[in-house]
Amino acid sequence: MKGIISIQSHVVFGHAGNSSAVFPLQRMGFEVWPVHTVQFSNHTQYSQGWTGQSLNANQVTDLISGIDAIGQLTHCQAVLSGYLGSAEQAASLVDIVNRVKRVNPKAIYICDPVMGDPEKGCMLAEGVSEYLVAEVMPKADVIVPNQFELSHFVKQEIHNVDDAVIACQKALSLGPKVVLVKHLHSVSEMQFSMMLADASGCYLVTRPKLDFAKAPVGVGDLISALFTGGLLKGWPPIMALEYANNASYGVLQATQQSGEWELQTILAQDQFELPSSHYSASKVA
Repeated sequence: MKGIISIQSHVVFGHAGNSSAVFPLQRMGFEVWPVHTVQFSNHTQYSQGWTGQSLNANQVTDLISGIDAIGQLTHCQAVLSGYLGSAEQAASLVDIVNRVKRVNPKAIYICDPVMGDPEKGCMLAEGVSEYLVAEVMPKADVIVPNQFELSHFVKQEIHNVDDAVIACQKALSLGPKVVLVKHLHSVSEMQFSMMLADASGCYLVTRPKLDFAKAPVGVGDLISALFTGGLLKGWPPIMALEYANNASYGVLQATQQSGEWELQTILAQDQFELPSSHYSASKVA
C-alpha cells in the first residue's frame, strides 16, 4: 500500500493544514498518512481564540518510527510538509525526509514552507523561519511558497512578474527542482496569480479573485496537496499547476456561494475529480 506522509497542523473544526490537505488527496485516490505538528480546536484567525497544543519533536519522530517498524516507509511515495510548531520539529523533519529517502530513494519531498503572508506577517515559533530557509527548503525536491515565503528564501523583493521569474530561477539554483508560488499578490489586484518554475521555464496562471468578508484559511494547504497529487499521478508540473489552480478555485467558489469563510471542501469534493474551471498557464520565461 503506497502512501503520502503529510506532516502539518491539524484543526478539529474546519479545514486547515492536514484538515485541508488529507481529504483532497484521498479523493484523488491516494492513501495519506497524516502526522500532526499541532492540534488545535480551530484555526488561529478566530477572534475568540483557539485551544490545543503543539507536539514535541520526539512525538513526531516516534510516529515515523512506528511506520518504519511495520515496514511501510518503503511504500512512502512522498513526504509533504506544512506548518511546523517549533524549530525542533523543523530539524526532525529533515531527519524524517532523509530517513524516508534512505528506505525509498524514489520518494520525493514537497515543502510548503509556511511562514506567513504580508498582512499577517511571520506567525511562527522562534527559529522556524530561519531553519526552513537555511536547511529545509534547499533539501526539498519541490517547494510551494507564497510570495512572502519565496522572498525570504531568495532574499529578494518581488513587485512584478519579472521579479517573480528571477526569484523562482534563484530558488531553483538553491536546490529544489520545482517551484510553485501558490500566491503572487504583487502581480495583480484583480486576479489571483500562481507561478511554476522548473528546468523547462516559468509559467503563470491566473484566475478571478473572489471577495470574502473574511479571507478563508487553508487555501495554500489545499493548493499544495492538489499539486502534490498531480505530480504523483505522473502529470507534467504544468498540468499539476493548472489542476491545483482550477480545483482550488472550485472549492473557493462553493465557499463563497455558501456564505462561509471555512473552506467547503466536502461540499465541493467533485472539483477534485473534475474541476469546473479551465484556466490555462502560459509561459513567461
